[in-house]
Amino acid sequence: MSTEIEKNKKYKSKLGKLLVGNSLELLKNDKKLAKLKGKVNLIVTSPPFPLNNKKQYGNEKGEEYKDWFIKLAPIFSDLLADNGSLVIEIGNAWEPERPVQSLLHLECLLGMVKHPAANLRLIQEFICYNPSKLPSPAQWVTVNRLRTVDSYTHVWWIAKNDFPKADNSKVLRPYSKSMEQLLKKQSYNAGKRPSEHQISEKGFLKDNGGSISHNFFEMEALDENREVRLPHSVLSFSNTNSNGYFLKTCREKGITPHPARMSAGLVNFFIQFLTDEEDLVLDPFSGSNTTGYCAEKLNRKWISFEIKEDYIEQAIIRFSDPDLKSPLK
Repeated sequence: MSTEIEKNKKYKSKLGKLLVGNSLELLKNDKKLAKLKGKVNLIVTSPPFPLNNKKQYGNEKGEEYKDWFIKLAPIFSDLLADNGSLVIEIGNAWEPERPVQSLLHLECLLGMVKHPAANLRLIQEFICYNPSKLPSPAQWVTVNRLRTVDSYTHVWWIAKNDFPKADNSKVLRPYSKSMEQLLKKQSYNAGKRPSEHQISEKGFLKDNGGSISHNFFEMEALDENREVRLPHSVLSFSNTNSNGYFLKTCREKGITPHPARMSAGLVNFFIQFLTDEEDLVLDPFSGSNTTGYCAEKLNRKWISFEIKEDYIEQAIIRFSDPDLKSPLK
């Protein structure tokens, strides 16, 4: 591909397309994209984080970031179907040159859900814990030793009404060993607990195929001696598998992968939880296009946007995976 990005150039697969350019400008000015209003079942994205330093993937800072983020609210709301969902992964922010955590990400959330032209609300918050995350903020963690490692991101599930499409039976976790034994024995101690919960005699005897997932995700195991019970359909939340096709190919080609890739496990979870097959999934800040890749594998239609040429090239690598039968063209 040439060194100059051809604006609005398209890379297509069987189920979706990656559009080259600024997503907000394209969604505003392209007449064909205007037809997406009210048609998107899921927007899932990891926008540039509110960091104090500029990163190569292009992030705003401070008040500029908050203003930019809040302006996304009516754009996303217009795109969503009435029962659609918006899922945003975002990291923490710290005050410049101070060992003090910023409230910027919370101000962004409040600004988005309180935007008068968007009619959005926070359905549920998830926490994504990554024990392999590099120590940050480095100055206060590794140099001055004043703070602990900032090791998680927030995942906000937002929607236009109180009852967006969702089905937690699609993302069940395997039962624990103790629950498997209980189902086998078909007996347990019923009655009132110290918490004042009343446990019925038969409420836990039915095999529902697994337990309901929690809103806490482990990117990697917290304890190597404990089994991580991920949903049946999600193999891993980790982004560090060096033997995976994407990272292996990037390494062979001497390419530095996108530094803030969204976890494929995380994307898979929400696509399966909040959409049905052939629904439309959109990512306005796709990077190496993890969202499009996951949607393709899960038989969902998808549209992604990316402005940086380096990451578009990485998206093409991702779609050349032999396990995926629909390469980008």
